[in-house]
Amino acid sequence: MKLQDQPATYTISTRWEDEDVYGHVNNVKYYSYFDTAVNGFLMRETRSDIRRLPAYGIVAETSCRFLRELRFPLDVVAGLSVTKLGSSSVVYEIGLYQGDDPEPAAIGRFVHVYVTGEDRKVTPVPAEIRAVLEPLVISAT
Repeated sequence: MKLQDQPATYTISTRWEDEDVYGHVNNVKYYSYFDTAVNGFLMRETRSDIRRLPAYGIVAETSCRFLRELRFPLDVVAGLSVTKLGSSSVVYEIGLYQGDDPEPAAIGRFVHVYVTGEDRKVTPVPAEIRAVLEPLVISAT
């Protein structure tokens, strides 16, 4: 998965606190970057505060394949694609890139299941979310 092959990107600034005592971004931060990239992308592309929609995505599953270190103070570019856009769920594939390297430092799987705000019942992906995700759909790798 190369950055130029990703249908969308979202840039995240690393912070001083992201690095651990070993001098690289701690692995738990990668999961935070996935969450930030997905939700930041959705807010940017829908031009709305997705927290105010009648349904929202909760994280049902996440995983990360670590390939190399990320470092502060360089930005992280998250490459986003969707490998499954179901009626009530979305499976994202997210590559984390840094610097001039076209290869990802990590590849994540991130699953949102949409629920209603009141009773937390599974519900369809909102139309405004679906509209910005459809162009990101690729075949699963």
